[in-house]
Amino acid sequence: MNRLHSLMVWTGGGALLAATAVDTIAVVGRQVGFSVHGAIELIQAAVLVAGAIALIAATVANSHARVRIVVERLGRARPSVERITNVLTLCFLTALLVGSVWLAVDLWGSHEISEVAGVPWRWLRLFANFALAVMIGVVVRDTWRGSNQ
Repeated sequence: MNRLHSLMVWTGGGALLAATAVDTIAVVGRQVGFSVHGAIELIQAAVLVAGAIALIAATVANSHARVRIVVERLGRARPSVERITNVLTLCFLTALLVGSVWLAVDLWGSHEISEVAGVPWRWLRLFANFALAVMIGVVVRDTWRGSNQ
């Protein structure tokens, strides 16, 4: 698991560094008289990759934002409340995945690309759907095990 965590950190961090580099070059370019066409589209793609990996890492580490001050004081009811929150999280993630897959299937044959840089959106949608599926799998595993603390 350590190797996978390292891979996620390096991939997500690399995507953020790529977004920063593209934006820096675009800003400097505007100041010295050349433009980077499609910089925003490239940044969007990099942020999608970084954000999806960050969400997967947070799901695996069970470190999503939550109101811990209430949950920590529940005593014996805490495991039940944790399971309920996991079920609600599963409902939310599943709804996102269903909608995202619906869009991806509907637009797959259109060969949709970004207007300026030509970024193929279908592969980014596929990556986002994969990330949602991974998060759903992790939450199902945690709910089944009852391992949320």
